Amino acid sequence: MRLDANKILPQGYKAMIELQQVVNQSNIEHKLMELVKIRASQINGCAYCLDMHTKDAIAIGENEQRLHVVAAWHEAPFYSERERAALAWCEALTKISESGAPDSAYKPLTKLFSQKEIIELTFAIIIINGWNRLAVGLRSEVGSYVSKLKLPAGSI
Repeated sequence: MRLDANKILPQGYKAMIELQQVVNQSNIEHKLMELVKIRASQINGCAYCLDMHTKDAIAIGENEQRLHVVAAWHEAPFYSERERAALAWCEALTKISESGAPDSAYKPLTKLFSQKEIIELTFAIIIINGWNRLAVGLRSEVGSYVSKLKLPAGSI
């Protein structure tokens, strides 16, 4: 690790945690949120976040095939229309300098998500991109993350 952001600028790290806590309170499906975090982390090349969010997704019962193929979700038949809209929005915002967040990525959201959910999803994409930049830029150590998430009771 190059630097420990939490030790050097705890108020900045605390602000990131606070935004993450707001995002965590969203009513958007947890598996969908993990797919979005994974896709942004793939685009940004963040091994730390990929390690974390694939482990979290597996811990809550996400299908491993869907995790393996999420980088090519455009071609894969096993993502719902809602997931596809969220992944397209994730890609548009993560690649905003290339995409400009086009209407073609935004419009499907308006049919499948409430206005509040669109804002929640947007903040989720913002925060994962922020975490990616911290982890990649400061070289967070990869591989030791252990998920604290568990399947909800009665979900099997």
